[in-house]
Amino acid sequence: MLRFICRVALEPDSCVRRTETTYQKYGSRSLLVAKFVPGLNAVAAPLSAMSGLTFGRFVLFDTLGALIWICSFVGLGYIFSGQLDKVADYAARMGSGAAVLVAGLLAAWIGWKFVQRRRFLKKLAVARITATELRAMLETGEQIVVVDVRTAVESQADSVPGALRIPLEDLEARHGEIPRDRDIVLFCSCPNEASSARAALLLRRRGIVRVRPLYGGVDAWRALRWPV
Repeated sequence: MLRFICRVALEPDSCVRRTETTYQKYGSRSLLVAKFVPGLNAVAAPLSAMSGLTFGRFVLFDTLGALIWICSFVGLGYIFSGQLDKVADYAARMGSGAAVLVAGLLAAWIGWKFVQRRRFLKKLAVARITATELRAMLETGEQIVVVDVRTAVESQADSVPGALRIPLEDLEARHGEIPRDRDIVLFCSCPNEASSARAALLLRRRGIVRVRPLYGGVDAWRALRWPV
């Protein structure tokens, strides 16, 4: 569901990770603001169940979140009702000029985000390893360490056998647990292996240079129906 929502985002990689991290950080309290965040609102119920939230507590926080959402928009409409009339009158006097202005600002914003995304993808252009190559290395007994950098909620699901679980958010503090004398393979479940690539860049700055993200992430491993 998150991947579907984030396909229409300019930053799908960040969209997935940010939504999962937000719920992991705030837990049931995130339900209070979930309806203001499209991606989080869509997966709030499944994430609540995955994290073990009781049904009663979910109903309580979800109901409070709905009331906050309703009161916020009704309150804003009431407080600024006079100003909204003035804005509508001003837009009517401007005619098509208002539409051109709004379209121009939107196009400028999209253009800026596009430039930022190109820079981001260029930064993450590090060499990948395929699931087939990883399986071959594991079967031949090569000295290799596989690191799962998914969030704590995600890493409760199936994983590559023997993987060391260090969420990306903890990698800065726990990079000392990763050996420096062997190949390191990182995997995640976000588009473009963004989290794995970020982790690879971080580890290289810490002196771990033999590190590569898994192309296609954990989904590529599952697709080949290999053990998890």
